[in-house]
Amino acid sequence: MRRLVVNADDFGQSPGINAGVIRSYEQGIVTSTSLMVRWPAAEAAAEYAAARPQLSVGLHVDLAEWSRAGGDWVARYRVVDDADPVAVESEIRRQLERFRKLTGRNPTHLDGHQHVQRSGHPGRVLTELAAELGVVLRDRDPAVRYEGGFYGRTPDGPYPQGVTAGRLIEILSDLPEGTTELGCHPGLGHDVDSDYAQERALEVEALCDPQVRRAIDRLGIELVSFSEVPSPSR
Repeated sequence: MRRLVVNADDFGQSPGINAGVIRSYEQGIVTSTSLMVRWPAAEAAAEYAAARPQLSVGLHVDLAEWSRAGGDWVARYRVVDDADPVAVESEIRRQLERFRKLTGRNPTHLDGHQHVQRSGHPGRVLTELAAELGVVLRDRDPAVRYEGGFYGRTPDGPYPQGVTAGRLIEILSDLPEGTTELGCHPGLGHDVDSDYAQERALEVEALCDPQVRRAIDRLGIELVSFSEVPSPSR
């Protein structure tokens, strides 16, 4: 059996991203999303999710954002020094409490903005926190294979071919047995300062394309959410 979680990142970062995530959930194949609690649009995102308990909502830990400039990585912002273990744990737990206050529940999964959960002190803290909560830590949990091939940029710049309906169907056709998570970043408008902006609308178009839904049915793929995926620690 092939099961697929389609998780939309950055929910709550801006009204435009909220609109893209909502459309991709209501009209497309998104089953799950990750909430950024530090941003002004987080409250509206949480209000929407509260009325839809079937939508899995995780915590998208936000410690910094980096972009490429002249071949180097430059910080757009930094919330905390990721080399300071005490500061990292304090900030992550602060964001968890903010998530609980906004949503009235625990997250169904954990992850980090720009994959901060992969290493270092953020990775350690989030691994421990996922075990504490009994939830999946995205891109780190052996129960769920991560698929990041649906993305509209490469190190050389924009890559719109990476976020078409055709590309998405190619990924679906190659899914292995078991549970896979497809990461995505839908959004509408241009109300967020990020390298990844116009590609978000292309993602919405692909995620909502009827051809993609038909391919899922034809291939016998079961769409699920993170609340339906057991973590080894649960």
